[in-house]
Amino acid sequence: MHLRFSDQELATLVEMVSLAANVASWNQKESASEQVAAFEDLESKILEKAGHSGLGDWIEFDEERQRFRVKQEVEERLFYHECYDEFRNESFWDEMAVRLADRDLIRAIGLKAWEKLSEEERRARTNAWEKRYWEEFSKHGVDRVAVITPPGEG
Repeated sequence: MHLRFSDQELATLVEMVSLAANVASWNQKESASEQVAAFEDLESKILEKAGHSGLGDWIEFDEERQRFRVKQEVEERLFYHECYDEFRNESFWDEMAVRLADRDLIRAIGLKAWEKLSEEERRARTNAWEKRYWEEFSKHGVDRVAVITPPGEG
């Protein structure tokens, strides 16, 4: 297969595969290692070709990992880097709100009853808690989050 890209399309493709490989790399399940490697291999292949097709100042070879990558100083100014950071940030706050809301629901109804609920039922029952946590985190981040150690544990 042969594809022809404009310089801008090639730059966008480089950003897309780099974003996908970065997100995939967060999957730490053993069962995902082959797919993560496939993403990284395809990224390296596309970056190598892009380096020879006008984007040589974007690409470098990582000796340690034996694959091509976008140079860090270039990556930091590209749109995909912004997308990646935003994804990680939003995922963190979303997961924090959901987990805390689930904890509150478990305290209210008990673990056995919580385990019997479907994910949809859990989300419906924790909606108000999740909203409250989102509002808190949006206004204050982690400034007002505290860990309370139970007596005798420290």
